Amino acid sequence: MATLLFHLGRASFRFRWFVVLLWVAVLGAAGFAASKAPTPADEGFTMPGIESQKAFDLMEERFPGAAADGASARIVFIAPRGEKVTAAGNKAVVERLVHSAADGSQVASAVDPFQAKAVSEDGTTAYATVSFAATADDLTDASKSHLETALDKARDAGLTVEVGGDALATKPSAGGAAEAIGIAIAAVVLLVTFGSLAAAGLPLLTAIIGVGISMTGILALSEAFGLSANTGTLATMLGLACGIDYALFVVSRYREERAKGRDPWEAAGLAAGTAGSAVVFAGLTVVIALAGLWVVGIPMLTKMGLAAAGAVLVGVLICLTLVPALLGFWPNAVLSRGARRNSRRHRRKQLRTENGGSRWAKLVVRHPLPVLLLGVVGLGAMATPVLDLQLGMPGDEAKATSTTERRAYDALAEGFGPGFNGPLSIVVDAKGAADPKAAVATVSKEIAATDGVVSVSPARFNQAGDTAVFSATPSTAPTDTRTQDLVKTIRDERADIESRSGVSYEVTGRTALNIDIAEKVQASLLPYLAVVVGLAIVLLLLVFRSLLVPLKAAFGFLLSVLAALGAVVAVFQQGHGAELLGVESTGPIMSMMPIFLVGIVFGLAMDYEVFLVSRMREAYVHGDAPKQAIVSGFRHSARVVVAAALIMIAVFSGFIGAGESMIKMIGFGLAIAVLFDAFVVRMAIVPAILALLGHKAWSLPRWLDFMLPDIDVEGEKLNRKREVAERVPEPVG
Repeated sequence: MATLLFHLGRASFRFRWFVVLLWVAVLGAAGFAASKAPTPADEGFTMPGIESQKAFDLMEERFPGAAADGASARIVFIAPRGEKVTAAGNKAVVERLVHSAADGSQVASAVDPFQAKAVSEDGTTAYATVSFAATADDLTDASKSHLETALDKARDAGLTVEVGGDALATKPSAGGAAEAIGIAIAAVVLLVTFGSLAAAGLPLLTAIIGVGISMTGILALSEAFGLSANTGTLATMLGLACGIDYALFVVSRYREERAKGRDPWEAAGLAAGTAGSAVVFAGLTVVIALAGLWVVGIPMLTKMGLAAAGAVLVGVLICLTLVPALLGFWPNAVLSRGARRNSRRHRRKQLRTENGGSRWAKLVVRHPLPVLLLGVVGLGAMATPVLDLQLGMPGDEAKATSTTERRAYDALAEGFGPGFNGPLSIVVDAKGAADPKAAVATVSKEIAATDGVVSVSPARFNQAGDTAVFSATPSTAPTDTRTQDLVKTIRDERADIESRSGVSYEVTGRTALNIDIAEKVQASLLPYLAVVVGLAIVLLLLVFRSLLVPLKAAFGFLLSVLAALGAVVAVFQQGHGAELLGVESTGPIMSMMPIFLVGIVFGLAMDYEVFLVSRMREAYVHGDAPKQAIVSGFRHSARVVVAAALIMIAVFSGFIGAGESMIKMIGFGLAIAVLFDAFVVRMAIVPAILALLGHKAWSLPRWLDFMLPDIDVEGEKLNRKREVAERVPEPVG
C-alpha cells in the first residue's frame, strides 16, 4: 500500500499540471451536469415499518391528495387583559382578518374560528386556520405579504396575534456570525500549527474543491437516485471536516520529510506513502460509519450517509493526488519561515528530540494507571445522564420565545390545554363492515373513554365511505412521557376494541410519528453500533496487525460517544447550563441525534486513532521499545492531531450560536464529542493502555498473522527500500 501510494504521490508531484487540470475538468463537468439537472424535489420524511407511516400511507390511498396538502398558517388571537375575543369589537377584527386572508391568491380556505367553534372556554383565545394551495417553499412573496398585512391590521386594532404552521415559519439559522468565527478560528489554528500562510491555506483550498465536486455531483445525480435538497447537508459537513484533516496530515508529513533533507519530489512521495496510507484507512472507517446508516431503516438517512461517504472518498482521492500536485507548484511555500531560510534556530529546533507532545507522552507512560482510571471514571461520570435519555422530535415548543411560532404554541397550550398542540390522528379502516358509521362511532367512543384523552373530534369519511379519520386530543403535551404512554395504551387496547367494532384502526399524527421514530431509532442504535464497530475492528486489525489495539480503539470511541451524549442530555434535556448556551426550553433529545453523533464522531475518532497510533507502530516496527514508541509517536503527530481536533471543535461550535435549538444541539454534541475523544481518549487513555500492555499491544497470533494480507500502512518496506538506495554509492564516471 505504502509503495503504491509513494509512486502515486511522486507521479502527482511530477505531472502536477495534468493532475490539476484533471480535477478542474472534473469540477467543471460536475458543475455543468448540476446546472442542467432539475431542481431536486423534497420527497418528505418516510420511515417504513412503523404504524404511523402505515396509517399515513392508508390515508394517502383512501383520501387522495389529503396527505399532500399545501402550507398552512394557524393564526392565534389573544384578547387584551380583561377582555374576550368574543366581544363585538374583537370579534369584528378577527372576522375581517379571516375574510382578508381568504382573498389571497394562493389561499385554498380560511376558517372562521367562531363558525368552527375554535374559541377557548374562557373566551380569551381563538384560532383560525388558513390553508394554501401551494407548499411552503412554493408560496410567493406576494401571498406572504398579503397575509402579513392582514395580521398587522389586527394587531393595530389591539389584539395579540401570533402565527404557527409552516406558511410564515421562521427559517432556522445555521450559525450565522458564530459559524464564521468558528471557521476563522480554524484558519488561525492552521496558521499557528504550520507557521505558513500557504501551508494553512492548502488544506482549506483542497477541502473546498472536494466539497464543490461532491455537492455538484449530488445535485447532478439527484433525479436519478431520488436525492432531496437536504441530502448534501451531511456530505458538506464531513467532506469539509475530513478534507481539511487529511490534507493537514499529508502536508505535515511532507514538511517533516523536507526537514530530513529530502528532495521535494521524494518528500511528496513519502508523505503520500506514509501519511497517505493512514488517510486511506481513516477514510474507509468513515465510509463504513456512514454507509452503515442503512441499518437504521430510514431512506432519507441512508441517502444522506451514502452521499457523505462519497464526499469523503472524493476527499481521500484529492488528498492523495491534488495535494502532492499543488506541493509541486510551491515546494517551499508550505515550509515554515525558518525552514525556508534554513536558520540556525530552525536547525537547533530540528535537532531537539522533545516537544510538548513527547513530554506529555512521557508523563502518561510514567503514570499509566492513574491516567487511565482518571480518564475512564471522568468520562463514565459524564455519561451517566444517558440513563435518563428521552428521544423525540422537538417542535415549536423548542424554538426561542422571540419567534411567533413559539408564542402561538404557548398561547394555544394555555387556552386549550397542553395536548392541543399534539392531537393524535386515528385512521379507521371500515372496509367490509356492515355499518361503517356505527363501527367508527364505537371506536371513537372507546378511545374518548381512555384515561388521558380530553376529547375526540367528529369522524371524517372518505368518498367511498369505507375509511374515517378523527382526532383525539391528549391531556398532556406532545413531548410529555405520559403522552407516549397514552399512545401505547390506545394501541394496546386495539384488539379488544376491534373485536367489538369489527373494524381496524391505526394511530398516527405528528405526535405519534415522533414517538414511533424515537422508538425505532433507539432500537436501531445497538445494531448500528455493532455493524460499524465490528467492521472497523476488522479494518483496524489489518492496519495495525494487532488484536488489542482495535479493541482498545472501539472501547475509547464508545466512552467518548456516551460521555458526549450524556453532556447533551444534561444540557438540553435536564437543563444544566442551558442558559449559558442560550437554550430557552428543555425537552427530549432529537431522535436522530444519537445516530448522527455515533456516525460522525466515529469517523473523526478513527481518523485520530489511525494517525496517532500508526506513528507509534511505525516507531515500534523500526526498533523502539513499546514505551519509547508511544513517545516517538506523540512527538511526530500529537501537535497535528491537536490542531485537527481544535479545527473541528471550532467549526462545530459555530453551530451553537444558531437560533434553532436542534442546530444548537448538533453543534454542541459534535464539539464536545471531539473534545472528549481527542483530548481525553486519544491523548490520555490510549497511551496509558498501550503503556500497560507493552509488547502485547502489538502482538498477533501467528496463524492470524499468516492469514492477514500485509498492507504496510507504516511504510516499513518503503523505508527499507529508501535506506538501501541511500547506502548504495553512486557509480563513478
